[in-house]
Amino acid sequence: MPLLFSFSFSNIDDNINTLLAFLLFCVLTSSVYIFNDLLDIKEDRAHPTKKNRPLANGSVSKRSAVLLILLLCSSSLLLSFFLNSTLFLVLLIYFILNIFYSIKLKHIAVLDIFIIATGFVLRLFAGWAVTDIELSMWIILMTFLLALFLALAKRRDDVLLSLEGQETRKNIDGYNLEFVNASMVLMAGVVIMSYILYTISPEVTKRLDSNYLYLTSFFVILGVIRYMQITFVEENSGNPTKIVIEDKFLKLTILSWLICFIGIVKLI
Repeated sequence: MPLLFSFSFSNIDDNINTLLAFLLFCVLTSSVYIFNDLLDIKEDRAHPTKKNRPLANGSVSKRSAVLLILLLCSSSLLLSFFLNSTLFLVLLIYFILNIFYSIKLKHIAVLDIFIIATGFVLRLFAGWAVTDIELSMWIILMTFLLALFLALAKRRDDVLLSLEGQETRKNIDGYNLEFVNASMVLMAGVVIMSYILYTISPEVTKRLDSNYLYLTSFFVILGVIRYMQITFVEENSGNPTKIVIEDKFLKLTILSWLICFIGIVKLI
């Protein structure tokens, strides 16, 4: 994301280093997800969709999972150490934080979603570490807020399952439908307002040499409202990645926002 929003694609080293950092982060997060699934086998077996995960359905043994965790995390951390010491530190912090999250912290309501959002901010710092592209307060703030919004949507899905008699998470007592709905509406408003402030801030308009970025707010508002429609009306918010990949409306909105953003910066 730092590379994308800086529009600095001419530096080959930055492009290669960003790609390597992305791949190493993918490898490390994979080890964390496997570790989390290893601890959640019992809960996942009671979940309508997570019961089909390899560990939950028994198609992958616990021993194989442990070996894969060790292989992935060690290779990612070792390679990042030789690539960039700051990247290594960011990955190490992410790994330690998520190990504690998987063991204990995910069972503490509200704190759990803040840790999830922090993980996405650490991804930004990984991009900064290998490019030295300065992170603005806006990209950090909006990434954190949007991640909170999506995490709340995931918790809403857990609350709905609990109302149907399917207790899939130990921390679900810390949430109820009214609280999650109100929090999502609050976060949606804050995300939209933060983005508008970003587009009209003197710092950004000067750096990107454009006073028309506010026009892209149309697509951000549209995307947030569409996601809320999927969450509240269709009651389908358990897998944000799957929603973005499969929902044609959201994909078109994101693509339109990207085209509009790049077009305004480069042409107007």
